[in-house]
Amino acid sequence: MLVAVAGTFGPIHDGHRLLFEHALRFGEDGVIVGLTGDDLATETRHVPRPVPPYEDRERSVAAEFAAIDEWDREVTIRTLTDPHEIVTDDPAIDALVVSPETADELEAINEARRDHGFDPLTGIVAPYVLADDGERISSTRIVQGEIDEHGTVIE
Repeated sequence: MLVAVAGTFGPIHDGHRLLFEHALRFGEDGVIVGLTGDDLATETRHVPRPVPPYEDRERSVAAEFAAIDEWDREVTIRTLTDPHEIVTDDPAIDALVVSPETADELEAINEARRDHGFDPLTGIVAPYVLADDGERISSTRIVQGEIDEHGTVIE
């Protein structure tokens, strides 16, 4: 199965690591990481915040995958300029790893794939990783200084 996972991934935290682990676990035919380009990364923030430059995020993502890949999967990182471009344009992709927050996007993605004559994607939902305070870990919370990358509350 060729599996995709997408996001801004900056800064990387344990929630991202769980997404990556799911992609690696199921991606016996490889993993494609859709990494948002700099323009898309700033456009898609629910809460405006600084986002590390693409090159820094790409290095971090590659290092994280290398650190947790116990299956020796082929991992390819592609730049996203549109949120769904890779998964709606590549017929070889079989599945998409999503969080509960983005799971509802799978319907629109599969509709676009059907319009292109592609098979729909299987959704692989990775659960949220919660911080010590019971709220989900997010890059925004890290940037705002509320928690660290592992969800430890910063007092």
